[in-house]
Amino acid sequence: MNAPTAKQVRKAAFETNKLEKRLRRLVGQAIADFDMIRADDRVIVCLSGGKDSYGLLDILLKLRDAAPLHFEVIAVNLDQRHPGYPEHVLPEYLGKIGIPFRIERQDTYSVVKRVVPEGKTMCGLCSRLRRGVLYRVAKEVGATKIALGHHRDDILETFFLNLFFGGKLKAMPPKLVSDDGNHVVIRPLAYVAEADLADWAEARRFPIIPCNLCGSQKTLQRAQAKAMLRDWEKRYPGRVESIFSALTRVEPSHLLDRQMFDFGAVAAAGAASPNGDKAIDSQADFEAPTQLGSGAS
Repeated sequence: MNAPTAKQVRKAAFETNKLEKRLRRLVGQAIADFDMIRADDRVIVCLSGGKDSYGLLDILLKLRDAAPLHFEVIAVNLDQRHPGYPEHVLPEYLGKIGIPFRIERQDTYSVVKRVVPEGKTMCGLCSRLRRGVLYRVAKEVGATKIALGHHRDDILETFFLNLFFGGKLKAMPPKLVSDDGNHVVIRPLAYVAEADLADWAEARRFPIIPCNLCGSQKTLQRAQAKAMLRDWEKRYPGRVESIFSALTRVEPSHLLDRQMFDFGAVAAAGAASPNGDKAIDSQADFEAPTQLGSGAS
């Protein structure tokens, strides 16, 4: 294979720089929009060894160094004792970039394999076990925020899983209180597309560690939702962005949830109402650009 030309090198550097600016902008926007990080916060970043958590840690460190307010970042990894797990990779990487980190070793792998029948989805139990460990570690290190690496596509996939299989309009919130009520969990990648994280991981040459526990479960409903969104975006460019934007512009008066909107109070007032009988918006509304979380530079 021929070595890249000087022009190709310059172009690659330009595209990487543009990607970094986009990631920093989108993460910074999400942090500001949802008040995720405040002065003197101690944020633990849950590092799995996958592209998403590497990207989260990398961008948060860049924002920390440039931010007008002070906050700490601590990387935390849960070594679940997978057979063949390369336990040296993350300590070497984290030591190289010079940030505080903690490796927590707990054999949740054996628990999941023992409890979950062969062929069944392992993610639910695995996730619950991880959360319990992370909550304990967060308390021990005095963390004020727990940062997870879920991105825009994760949020959309969760939305459709709840819609199709749970009968709920529910996704992943960018900020929430933990299950035990003691921690604030944040998702700074909420506006970031998975494809951008994949490109960033390649550009930064992160030492990716694959998940051998559940990564091979290609029939998972989440994998099917991911494939559906990918197909939609391929056939109808912009559809995924439009759906994501819809999650930020909810109109309870035009849904059917009686707990979110007081339908009993609806009465004619003799004047035009912004919540009137307009189930379908105007063509101008359809053509309006959706900027939130856009992949544009």
